[in-house]
Amino acid sequence: MDEGGSRIRRRVSLPKRNRPSLGCIFVGPTAAELEPGDEGKEEEEMVAENRRRKTAGVLRVEVQPLLLSDSPECLILGGGGTNPDLLRRMPIDRGVGDQHNDSEEDMFGDYDSFTENSFIAQVDDLEQKYMQLPEHKKHATDFATENLYSESIKNKLSITTIGNLTELQTDKHTENQSGYEGVTVEPGADLLYDVPSSQAIYFENLQNSSNDLGNCSMKERDWKSSSHNTVNEELPHNCIEQRQQNDEDSSKVRISSDMNRRKSIKDHLKSAMTGNAKAQTPIFSRSKQLKDTLLSEEINVAKKTIESSSNDLGPFYSLPSKVRDLYAQFKGIEKLYEWQHTCLTLNSVQERKNLIYSLPTSGGKTLVAEILMLRELLCCRKDVLMILPYVAIVQEKLHMIGEGSRGATLEMTLAKILYTSKTTQIIGMSATLNNVEDLQKFLQAEYYTSQFRPVELKEYLKINDTIYEIDSKAENGMTFSRLLNFKYSDTLKKMDPDHLVALVTEVIPNYSCLVFCPSKKNCENVAEMICKFLSKEYLKHKEKEKCEVIKNLKNIGNGNLCPVLKRTIPFGVAYHHSGLTSDERKLLEEAYSTGVLCLFTCTSTLAAGINLPARRVILRAPYVAKEFLKRNQYKQMIGRAGRAGIDTIGESILILQEKDKQQVLELITRPLENCYSHLVQEFTKGIQTLFLSLIGLKIATNLDDIYHFMNGTFFGVQQKILLKEKSLWEITVESLRYLTEKGLLQKDTICKSEEEVQHNFHVTKLGRASFKGTIDLAYCDILYRDLKKGLEGLVLESLLHLIYLTTPYDLISQCNPDWMIYFRQFSQLSPAEQNVAAILGVSESFLGKKASGQAIRKKVDKDVVNRLYLSFVLYTLLKETNIWTVSEKFNMPRGYIQNLLTGAASFSSCVLHFCEELEEFWVYRALLVELTKKLTYCVKAELIPLMEVTGVLEGRAKQLYSAGYKSLMHLANANPEVLIRTIDHLSRRQAKQIVASAKMLLHEKAEALQEEVEELLRLPSDFPGAVASSTDKA
Repeated sequence: MDEGGSRIRRRVSLPKRNRPSLGCIFVGPTAAELEPGDEGKEEEEMVAENRRRKTAGVLRVEVQPLLLSDSPECLILGGGGTNPDLLRRMPIDRGVGDQHNDSEEDMFGDYDSFTENSFIAQVDDLEQKYMQLPEHKKHATDFATENLYSESIKNKLSITTIGNLTELQTDKHTENQSGYEGVTVEPGADLLYDVPSSQAIYFENLQNSSNDLGNCSMKERDWKSSSHNTVNEELPHNCIEQRQQNDEDSSKVRISSDMNRRKSIKDHLKSAMTGNAKAQTPIFSRSKQLKDTLLSEEINVAKKTIESSSNDLGPFYSLPSKVRDLYAQFKGIEKLYEWQHTCLTLNSVQERKNLIYSLPTSGGKTLVAEILMLRELLCCRKDVLMILPYVAIVQEKLHMIGEGSRGATLEMTLAKILYTSKTTQIIGMSATLNNVEDLQKFLQAEYYTSQFRPVELKEYLKINDTIYEIDSKAENGMTFSRLLNFKYSDTLKKMDPDHLVALVTEVIPNYSCLVFCPSKKNCENVAEMICKFLSKEYLKHKEKEKCEVIKNLKNIGNGNLCPVLKRTIPFGVAYHHSGLTSDERKLLEEAYSTGVLCLFTCTSTLAAGINLPARRVILRAPYVAKEFLKRNQYKQMIGRAGRAGIDTIGESILILQEKDKQQVLELITRPLENCYSHLVQEFTKGIQTLFLSLIGLKIATNLDDIYHFMNGTFFGVQQKILLKEKSLWEITVESLRYLTEKGLLQKDTICKSEEEVQHNFHVTKLGRASFKGTIDLAYCDILYRDLKKGLEGLVLESLLHLIYLTTPYDLISQCNPDWMIYFRQFSQLSPAEQNVAAILGVSESFLGKKASGQAIRKKVDKDVVNRLYLSFVLYTLLKETNIWTVSEKFNMPRGYIQNLLTGAASFSSCVLHFCEELEEFWVYRALLVELTKKLTYCVKAELIPLMEVTGVLEGRAKQLYSAGYKSLMHLANANPEVLIRTIDHLSRRQAKQIVASAKMLLHEKAEALQEEVEELLRLPSDFPGAVASSTDKA
């Protein structure tokens, strides 16, 4: 938490090439939605940051599965308290844009999903220990690792050949012991057993190239060093016997490379490629063989169980017993709830039919999803795509299909899968569903529901000082419970008319409490008000831990601390809303989860996307902002009450005034709101975007096929309800006509006969640019005009003009400029920067008149003015790189500024891909690559290379740079022990992670360059005569 200022971690997009990615995408929730165990949190942060480095844009994804199928065989929709220990490191856990060095990861053989220490640090530790041995200094071959562990393997494993696989059984008494004499290894440090197989392969390659890495100016890189990175899923029968011969071939290639080191690069590459061609079989890592075979027996047992006709599901719902043991060991789950067992043994699940299941919040839905995913991955060897709520403001799980543009996006994704794949299983989970029949019809799914809740929830209403319990059997829906017994002074009555202090002091500090407030400002006011009337005894509760929270908040804020939090945290109280930065929210959520903080005053967004349960939940008023509470929102909020395994009961109290009594009684008795399609309501983000992608992806390219597709959408199911005045055919024709008129589609008419005419469509260049850049079609015209106008006089003396062009259009409407601040910031601009404003039509006189309240006669485009104001904020942020100072300058919440930065980095990547498809905008390409990097990291340019390394945030990057570590090469060659002595507050574990991550990143970059070279030397598929020659051979 002491790594630097509040900064959003965005994933950068570089327009290189599409590297293979594994066939599973996890659209994950915010970090706050997850409930990891304390022991794995720091590690998860490191791993998550490691994956931010080489992505291809926030929304532009091309997935190239490396598993058995070309499309996901299982799609799981859901969210809530997903455990990142399980999801973030699955064999095919790759987020949108995530591309990692691993070609494969072994999930259970290495236990990496649950180990306390990071595998990066372990790999480096292993390297440091064993590379010091004399025999390892002499040899740099792939036998190094194999020889090192040969004795250990003999002690640990008994080997039996079965067909093409080798079964290995682990001796539980010796599995944590090292078999190598003369080397002291701590328990659990048997790293060929404790790290993923792909990392073991990486380590072997790293040993081979360690001398090159230490003295790159003296020796050439071994162009074949990464040949082990990709291995087959199954081992050839004869690969072990041919091991020695293969290594000799590999050695010859390296010797050949050394002899040719003074030749031209062309000759060198030819030599390396010739050596590759001569190799009889791929060289397999010994550790990889051992790992794959270790799990094979249990997988085969599970496969046989699935194929058998008996009802016995095997060790653990068709999964290896190892899964059950790991759940018990690391999550404390000894036995599943009865409903979970019933759901997992349903015929529809066994037959791989589509399924929707619905339960109250905290009922244990996510565990069922995890087991189903693991079964698909490990037993069926199929891909899995899991879609989670990815922002904190969506309603959880499948119900988000009815949530505006997000719902339209989810509906489009599901409809495409249903249309293109008949074998993919779709599983949807939700806590809030009403018109489930429509969803069943859309997803062609069966339905399972239960009202199970692990902790009983009691609902109460408070009117004045009387509390009523909600009782559906009572005549008016509620029965008298009790009167509040709390001595209020006259001052307290005025300050706290709703008796919040009385309600919260009944549970805190020994139990936790959430107070939902209608607005962000109200959250802060309520937190301060409660603390004013709490006794001094509350200050003593976990005093040291609360001081640590304040210290950490200062560290992430570069010494800055919110004055409200400074006053409330000592009492164990904090506010929580979008005005906080993501780092602040994460730190406060952790403090709340561990009991350091006992009370949150928060907005409704916390209920929708973050799993922070409490003993008591209080709703300050039946309103969200100025809108009356909806039934779904109400259920979402009160669902946070009661913590499984901690509380025996949960309570919710809704405070209301007498005037709202009737509306509230209707609220608590009415059914949940229906879920409706937003495909047509969200016109540009919905049906237009859908048609453009259908035609761009060639899923459906003629009118009849597109109409057929629309019949299978959620909107197609509900069309008669949602749009009675138009038929589905009319809507389809109108939307296609609109896209054609906008120049995004081109229509081709083909006469099949005198009576039959077929209308085909294909995307235009502008359409492809919008499609590839994922540009909202509402803005593609104006973006094109702005970029075109920019070419006439692009000001490059500063970044301001480019920043303006990449400021998101959808944030303009939320902007309300402070005219005095606007005028002051404009006055401080250089002449060149003021020229940018003049080009856009915003003059100093206009801003001066607005600041002084004078009437404006000349008409100025309000959107341009607002967008330029946001550009000023971003420009200032890039110069100062401190959210706090910019927040003060522009009088904006720091959370809003962080969201603006995130949106700008994402939109900059989108504009880059847009420009890549249009030749006329070639000039923007290189410029936007650099700008996207700057917006992503928001640090000084010299720190960006260091920020790519796992575990290095802004504060740490500054320390390293000041100490002389100014590049990736410097870090890759650093000694962790020297780093510990040089850098303040750097632990040995962090130092090893940084060095190991830098080495891996350097290795990946070398691998990428080698792939580029191979691509350049490969014979083009469209080479003249290539087709003819292949035909002659046939």
